[in-house]
Amino acid sequence: MKTHHSANFRQIFSLPVIVAALGYFVDIYDLVLFSIVRVPSLKSLGFSGQGLIDNGVFLLNMQMAGMLAGGILWGILGDRKGRLTIMFASIFIYSLANLANGMATSLPAYAGLRFIAGIGLAGELGAGITLVSEILHRSLRGYGTMLVASVGVSGAILANLVASTFDWRTAFVIGGVLGLLLLVTRIRVAESGMFRAMGEQAGVRKGNFLALFTGRQRFRRYLNSIMIGIPIWFVVGILITFSPEFAISLGISGPVSAGNGVMFCYLGLIFGDFSSGVLSQILKSRKKAILIFMLMNLAGITLYFLQKNQSPAFFYGVCTFLGFAGGYWAIFVTVAAEQFGTNLRATVATTVPNFVRGMVVPITLLFQLGRNYLGLESSALAVGGVCLAAAFIALAGLEETFHKDLDYFEEYL
Repeated sequence: MKTHHSANFRQIFSLPVIVAALGYFVDIYDLVLFSIVRVPSLKSLGFSGQGLIDNGVFLLNMQMAGMLAGGILWGILGDRKGRLTIMFASIFIYSLANLANGMATSLPAYAGLRFIAGIGLAGELGAGITLVSEILHRSLRGYGTMLVASVGVSGAILANLVASTFDWRTAFVIGGVLGLLLLVTRIRVAESGMFRAMGEQAGVRKGNFLALFTGRQRFRRYLNSIMIGIPIWFVVGILITFSPEFAISLGISGPVSAGNGVMFCYLGLIFGDFSSGVLSQILKSRKKAILIFMLMNLAGITLYFLQKNQSPAFFYGVCTFLGFAGGYWAIFVTVAAEQFGTNLRATVATTVPNFVRGMVVPITLLFQLGRNYLGLESSALAVGGVCLAAAFIALAGLEETFHKDLDYFEEYL
């Protein structure tokens, strides 16, 4: 029995899992770095006041639009060419974009590079989760994806440390170098056995993105998989990214930086992803674990707006709790991967998190629009309420996938 457990333990810490985790680490570093350096980078390009918010939203939306496009591209390629292919290609593209971003001297160049970086960033998580889900036994999948997410989100802490130590340009260059170094570790990683077996099957249609929209039941599964993750990115895209502005509105007694807000939020996410993974294994249910964390998310958002005239330390404490409550990110992507057959799994697992990230675009636009009529806080509350309501309804419509065998194909015309 002891040998059996140690074998299982070694499987969770196998090279593919570790490489997927490190890939997501660099992915998150770059993803949150812009939120951290938004103000200093735009100031160095000559912007100030309202321009810092307006251009910040524009650049964030360019990055997220890139992730939407990249999610579809890499997802289709992941089912057609292999999980490892897109892990290699995506990290290469966002590493080069980061290096170039360190040399940007104008807003259009900055925006273009954020779009290209977004395309690259889109492939990492879905490919990693798909690979880990397919190589681990069903009893271990939750632990494997928990490790990927917990290690990955700690990249945000490194991003804040680097951004607070170096110039914003140097911080982008460091991200690019980290990505290129990671490519070296990928050489010895083997492709998923399920994907290789699928390649030997004649007549299996692979990576048809449009098939997700042609069957009512399949589309409902896909849409529900996306909607349950939206509250996480409402928190990150609005409450954390614009934490300096909210801190002033809430009467926080001292200055609050977006960098620290991001760092504390992602510190919470590390423990949240770990805890949600363990909880899903203990409960033997993905849905119950997600429901508990979504309820914590609701409580955290409520607390965020109830804190008035508190200290910056209290504000950062709330950011940490919000991060912890959003720690069902790994389980959410795992559920998406487990909902579909091998021939559509990478397409789903790669597009779903990127559509959720891409939802930051309409969320921020609604927030900006509502702010003109409702004010900063009321606008955010209204948008957040819609996101949470949609997520709870979607969760109710998803099937439980904890014990599901993933070795099957999705049939479609």
